[in-house]
Amino acid sequence: MFNAYATNTLQYDAELCINCGLCIAVCPHGVFAPDGRAVRLARPEACMECGACQLNCPAGAILVESGVGCAYAMIAAALTGRKDVSCGGPAGPACCGSAKSGACCGAVGRSPS
Repeated sequence: MFNAYATNTLQYDAELCINCGLCIAVCPHGVFAPDGRAVRLARPEACMECGACQLNCPAGAILVESGVGCAYAMIAAALTGRKDVSCGGPAGPACCGSAKSGACCGAVGRSPS
């Protein structure tokens, strides 16, 4: 199975976390979860790199390069009227959980393992 966390841009520093919970509230895929003093990465492979967590983190504990990955691919497909979501350009492979592929963004040029 392809490990999207190995290729996505999400970086989280638990030492900087103030446990405000905003990342939990704004993440559309449940990447973060409560865990005592700081939140924890519960499902890092589910990160679609939308950037909501970084924009809402007052402590600067989260870095993610938004504008890449699944979030960008889904928005681009919606704006251009494409039915298939693709991270690989106009002729690239389907991704982001589409029916044609079980891979996620970052798999361009790689086969799922």
